[in-house]
Amino acid sequence: MSVALIILAAGKGTRMNSDLPKVLHPIGGAPMLHHAMRAGAALDPAHVIVVAGHGSEQVRAAAHDHDDSAEVVLQAEQLGTGHAVDQARAALKDFDGDIVVLFGDTPFLRPETLERMIAARKDHDVVVLGFEIAEVQPRYGRLVMDEDRLVKIVEYKDATEEERAIRFTNSGLLACNAQTLFSLLSETSNDNASGEYYLTEVAELANAKSLSVTAIACDESETLGVDSRADLAAADALFQTQARADLLADGVTLVAPDTVYLSLDTVIGRDALIEPNVVFGPGVTVESGATIRAFSHLEGCHVSRGATVGPYARLRPGTELAEDVRVGNFVEIKNATLAPGAKVNHLSYIGDASIGAASNIGAGTITCNYDGVMKHFTHIGERAFIGSNTMLVAPVSIGDEAMTGSGSVITSDVEAGALALARALQVEKPGMARKLFDMLKAKKARQSRGS
Repeated sequence: MSVALIILAAGKGTRMNSDLPKVLHPIGGAPMLHHAMRAGAALDPAHVIVVAGHGSEQVRAAAHDHDDSAEVVLQAEQLGTGHAVDQARAALKDFDGDIVVLFGDTPFLRPETLERMIAARKDHDVVVLGFEIAEVQPRYGRLVMDEDRLVKIVEYKDATEEERAIRFTNSGLLACNAQTLFSLLSETSNDNASGEYYLTEVAELANAKSLSVTAIACDESETLGVDSRADLAAADALFQTQARADLLADGVTLVAPDTVYLSLDTVIGRDALIEPNVVFGPGVTVESGATIRAFSHLEGCHVSRGATVGPYARLRPGTELAEDVRVGNFVEIKNATLAPGAKVNHLSYIGDASIGAASNIGAGTITCNYDGVMKHFTHIGERAFIGSNTMLVAPVSIGDEAMTGSGSVITSDVEAGALALARALQVEKPGMARKLFDMLKAKKARQSRGS
């Protein structure tokens, strides 16, 4: 049976106190929406429908950034979760598989849980996901069960005292055949305390038609929602804890795990070594056996086996480091490729460039890639030696085994094997330093007397 996902992402998130739609606030460097979409992708869905409201164009862009085949529909009025799901009716009018409803602000749902929901659908018409709460809370709807049959879902504010004491609570997620779900939604009513159309009413309506309705349980942590900045910080901390544990289990060495910040898509290979206080922004892959030293920041880059980065290095998007490359302290690299064995060890900026195998870039070297309007490219060949404090004014090419003298400003191509020197001739004036200091001191004394 094919599956369609409906991801509810229309909420403004008033308690976030933000112009950004709630589902776009990041956890692990990625919008919460991406976390939900990633979990749902385990079901290999035929359709992904994102229901947007506040900031719909931003939500649309984010959804397409993760999956360009996702369809975004608009919930113009916020009339409840049942109404939100119903906005996908037209998009799925010819679909007769299963629908799984997810929430865009519930980032920790495990793919295995969704697979259990689909498995339960083989024996039941409607499957709801619930969880046991440790303490009775007014926040959640209650799942009223009769053995394995879900009798109804009741919102806390509409529940009796007996129902409020139930600890099996509603996550909001459900699985149901598409045609069945939309038929049931057509019968929902907004005759309740909030005046909204509840998705939760589906269970009771299904029972009234003698359909089979059940609820399965997951861990409460999977259903953690985000409604405030404090929730967001707590959720990010939870994500980091789990992501670090996964890396350790996969054979990655984290010297001080609690100080390493990871993104949703961070990939680090076995036997890589990560020193303290490293930040992995989105889009980073580190191969097995690489070393990332302390206080480095990586984003949108690829680090190959045997390479060493840092300490205090910054790798920006488009950086590709081949095997055994060395990038040292206070080096920044952007949109550049470094071939095997290349070294940039100290205080340098390499942007929009390619560096050949076994080349050495001296301390303080800068590729001057921006003319105020456009970016330009620098090519450095194999086994080249770039002297300290060289300015490479792009576009420029340095040939294989060429050398530049320290302090040079290179504005023209350098042929293979050549030495390029581009600096003013040194001039020495004996005794001039003492005379200059005497003049300056006298001037300062006159100024002091005048004041």
